[in-house]
Amino acid sequence: MTPQELAEACARQMWSDDRASQQLGMKLTHIAPGEASIQMTLTERMTNGHGNAHGGFLFTLADSAFAFACNSYNQMTVAQHCSITYIAPGTLGDRLTATAREVSRKGRSGIYDIRVIREDGTVIAEFRGHSRSFNKALLPDGDAAG
Repeated sequence: MTPQELAEACARQMWSDDRASQQLGMKLTHIAPGEASIQMTLTERMTNGHGNAHGGFLFTLADSAFAFACNSYNQMTVAQHCSITYIAPGTLGDRLTATAREVSRKGRSGIYDIRVIREDGTVIAEFRGHSRSFNKALLPDGDAAG
């Protein structure tokens, strides 16, 4: 199995159990080793008292892209620390894309940067995630063998 095929298999496995991303209407648009892009449209339920995107939903979108990127190597991996900087407000109806890219992966630790952008290219938020892997495969036995 190539690294790309492995990343795709890991994404399928994760997506099948990712109720949060599914229920928020997210769509995985790109997966590769150490990379992922996910899109989501901001609905009325995702707005705050100012009529802007609630920061928790922006965080969740970025966190989902982070999760798919750092789990693309068939090692069960979780967030160890995450931070987000909100740059511009998202508004009702915006189609947002969170794109994750691996910065570093050494041993059981990884660092990923995730940028959340609006369709017009406006950067909405920057997220950095630190991951920690376990000695446990994500895919059921035999699935990684092809």
